[in-house]
Order: sequence, then C-alpha cells, then structure tokens
Amino acid sequence: MQNERTATLILDDGSVFRGFCFGYEKPIAGEVVFNTAMTGYPESLTDPSYAGQLMVLTFPLIGNYGVPSRTFQSNGISTCMESEKIHADAIIIGDYSHDYSHWNAAGSLSDWLHDEQIPGLYGVDTRAITKLLREKGSMKGKIVLDNPDEIDFYDPNAINQVARVSCKEVITYGEEAGRKRVALLDCGVKHNIIRCLLKRQFTVIRVPWDYDFNALDYDGLFISNGPGDPDTCDAAVQHIRKALNGDKPICGICMGNQLLAKAGGASIYKLKYGHRSHNQPVRMAGSNQCFITSQNHGYAVDNDTLGSDWEPLFLNMNDGTNEGVRHKSKPFFSSQFHPEACSGPTDTEFIFDRFAAEIH
Repeated sequence: MQNERTATLILDDGSVFRGFCFGYEKPIAGEVVFNTAMTGYPESLTDPSYAGQLMVLTFPLIGNYGVPSRTFQSNGISTCMESEKIHADAIIIGDYSHDYSHWNAAGSLSDWLHDEQIPGLYGVDTRAITKLLREKGSMKGKIVLDNPDEIDFYDPNAINQVARVSCKEVITYGEEAGRKRVALLDCGVKHNIIRCLLKRQFTVIRVPWDYDFNALDYDGLFISNGPGDPDTCDAAVQHIRKALNGDKPICGICMGNQLLAKAGGASIYKLKYGHRSHNQPVRMAGSNQCFITSQNHGYAVDNDTLGSDWEPLFLNMNDGTNEGVRHKSKPFFSSQFHPEACSGPTDTEFIFDRFAAEIH
C-alpha cells in the first residue's frame, strides 16, 4: 500500500480537487489545461509549449510504461525526449501506476519528476476537471500541500514564455559542405523538428527567438512551436516580416503558424480551452482531404483577418478554426498542428518534404 502525501488542486473559480502527491512535493501555480492523448506523456512533459502549464491528462492510467532514458546524441539532441528537460510545471492524472513495464523504460515517471523537481498529483477526477475546463475555458490553478494560501494564482500568458524556453545562442547542426542551410527560429522547438530537418540533409542554424536571422546566409526559414501568447513575441514578428519581402521558403509549425500569420498582418485570439491531443481532425482547405493530427496550442489565427495575399491552408473539422496558412504566390506556408509529433500521428510529415522541395 502506497502512503503518499495528500495535495489539493484549486482552480480560480473556487473548485477544489483533492488527491495525492507523486514526483516532487512542492506547491505550484500556472494555467490548467487538459490533454486527451492516450500515450506520449514523456514527449508532452518535455515539450516546451507546456511551459507555465499544469497539464491534466484525461487517459485514466498514467505511468504504466515508465520513462525512456534521458540520453543525448553527440549533437545535443535528445535520444527519446522532445527537449533537454521537463517544461510542464506539473502533471495531474487520475490513477498513477506505481509499477511500470516496457522494453524501453529506464525508470519510473515519479522518480523522473522528482529528479527535475516537478510536482505530480493523482487520485483526482480528471474527467470532472476536463468537463469544467471545457465549460469555462482554461483556468488559472494551483497545487497546494498544506495551506490554500501558500502560493498565489499565476497567469503564465502574462509574460513572454518563448523567451524563457528559447536557446540563448546560435547553435548549428549537421554542418557539411554542399548542404542547404535552414535558419530555425527557436520559439521553444521540439527536438523532433530538428531531427526531421537533419533527416532531409539540411544544415540547421538554430537561433534565439529574437535573433535577426535575416543577416545569416540561409536558404530557408523554419519557425518552431512554442509556449504562451504570440502577442508577446513582437521582435520575432518584425524579423519574419522583413523576410516576407524576399522569396526564400518559409515554414512554421504551431507558434510558427501564428507568428507567420501575424507577420502577414493577421490577428491572433485565445481559444476557450485550446487543442491538446493526438486526434484533432484537420481538412486541407479547398479539398476533402482530411488528416488526424497531434496538437498543443491555446491560441489561433483569425481567418477573417488574413490579408489578400494569404489564405487558410488547413481547417479544424471540430470547430472550424485555422490550422495553417499559405501565401498565394510565394513559398510561405505553415501548420498549426505538429506533423512530426511523437508519439504520432505522423502522416502529415509531408509538410517537411514540401518545405525541402521548395528549397532544393
């Protein structure tokens, strides 16, 4: 019989959910969001797009396959994870599996959380929390141990989360003679984006979110995913807007879709509760071709504000929101979903091939 310490999730509407600690024991506050994916908690936890968020997983049993090794390739790219560390501020689940079993497991989820000082809460009704968030929208929340007032509510979208998770200096991967060069604007890039670009034989020049990449010698621009409110990233928008005056191919993913659209003159708005799952249906605009996609975002592009030179590339089949944009005459395009997502689906990875074709 396990004997964990009790803890409580409090939402800013006054709702209270009592459960048990696992991982690291400390109070924490942030934005409470839900993810309906059935697998992939190691990848989600290490996705920088979750910075500042308390992640509720709706799948009832978590931890049963443990976590893979925290090893890195010689170029610094994680072997199994999506970044160098956990970026979600906490994880909230229904039932935690104290025993794990998987051929690739190198340890338990709880031990990993403890090592990185990330709190976990289990034994709460995640279905009730999710229904509440769907009704009222994403909310501020906090996990407390002893006293409801031991930490204040905190809105992570009020600060520039991209600046927190972006690299601090220029990093180059796969530098070889004859390779085309891609400038990667790091707004909180997942390592699988870098893997996908390297797999297509590019030299990748990863730059901080506010770096003026226009001064670089590059053949294409890639704008990554990232956390928080895109309206806090004006420096990046200004640099992208300058690149739009040229003809070098540009591709964006998730936050990259929003920043590209903003650079083109569109507006962004906050979704009620966001899209965070592996099963979002998306249709390519102007066709009946549909895809099941992985997503993780709380903001969306307003299709009605796209300029005359731009048009939607993909649309969400659930709520009709924008899932990508493209320029009508230049090789600029993006997707709101993650074509390279681990643990899938990956049938939209052709977006990387399309970007590569525009360069070569």
